[in-house]
Amino acid sequence: MLRDKNILIGVTGSIAAYKVPLLVRLLMKEGANVRVVMTPSAHDFVTPLTLSTLSKRPVWTEAFDPRDGLWNSHVDLGRWADLFVIAPASANTLAKMAHGIADNFLMTVYLSAKCPVYFAPAMDLDMYRHPTTQENIHRLTRMGHHLIEPQTGELASGLCGAGRMEEPEMILEVIRLALTAKDMEGVHALVTAGPTHEPLDPVRYFGNHSSGKMGFALAENLAMRGAQVTLITGPTALSTHRPGIHRIDVVTAAQMQEEVMVQLPAHTVIIMAAAVADFSPATVHRSKIKKQGNLEMQLTLKATEDILAGIGKARRTDQVVVGFALETDKERENARHKLQEKNADLIVLNSLRDKGAGFATPTNKVVIISRDGTEKAYPLKSKEEVANDIVNEIRRALSGPAQ
Repeated sequence: MLRDKNILIGVTGSIAAYKVPLLVRLLMKEGANVRVVMTPSAHDFVTPLTLSTLSKRPVWTEAFDPRDGLWNSHVDLGRWADLFVIAPASANTLAKMAHGIADNFLMTVYLSAKCPVYFAPAMDLDMYRHPTTQENIHRLTRMGHHLIEPQTGELASGLCGAGRMEEPEMILEVIRLALTAKDMEGVHALVTAGPTHEPLDPVRYFGNHSSGKMGFALAENLAMRGAQVTLITGPTALSTHRPGIHRIDVVTAAQMQEEVMVQLPAHTVIIMAAAVADFSPATVHRSKIKKQGNLEMQLTLKATEDILAGIGKARRTDQVVVGFALETDKERENARHKLQEKNADLIVLNSLRDKGAGFATPTNKVVIISRDGTEKAYPLKSKEEVANDIVNEIRRALSGPAQ
């Protein structure tokens, strides 16, 4: 989501500066271009060498290099950024920002910035509560800057209360959300995720190795891009707290089928990413089946309802339906057959033959096949990146054929 985005980080003199190297590392992992500006007092808490090594760029503190007089342009740096986040933002820096006091290089860059500015305060409880600090924060938000609220917890002084800088993972999430195009606003999307568990007796079930990661990544991406998402998930350890996602938990294929058909009319985009069981036990025993000697046991299975086929029959022409095909052989042939047979618009094909694809991995390698016969093959990527590729294809499908 942040590939090739330009992120400028301002670091001020606070003990919370020890968190900044992790933030830089997370941003670099996302593919962002990161530059760091520090106040002189920030050097007491984290070294420029650390941040330069992680960002792979020089770190700036002064307006010029004292060795050769080379000028570091605060104007160019301020205009370079797509987003400027000041973290940690000390009480002193907040006051300077609120009143335009440009007495260090970071402040001259701040006053030159044309991009959105986010700030993450970090200070002791009484400093944060002080009326002047609160007034400075209010002044900055009235100016259009964005507060990343500090968390409540144990502070360096030993006190407990508000003033802890937000964790790097959450600041990353704020940056992601800020720089993600809201190109799915107004879209209502239905996503299924995870496995289903088909009970045999009170303690045993038939299931598969699906973790739900792909479906959850799709739901997160859609919501981040402005869609209202209904996520119907089978049993999984995953959680999501993003606004815009309404989660419905089910266990069996029959429960998922029932919920999907109830929700279907209210949604424009339907993505069937769940690994729904094809068969379930014909008989569900009320008591635990006891092992009796070494005798073999025979089970009778019955086919579950084909949810994607049911959607294909009931769908409206204005709906975009996306299916998944996990194959082990004749991959493209089987995926194309599924696309036509189920009346879908897109099929996302992945093969268990591809290392790093399939169940319970953080990565996936897919081919997206469209109703018009076009194919797009993607290299191995994180499931978050794959989700972004899939939603891009859905966006194009919603726009209709190119004129």
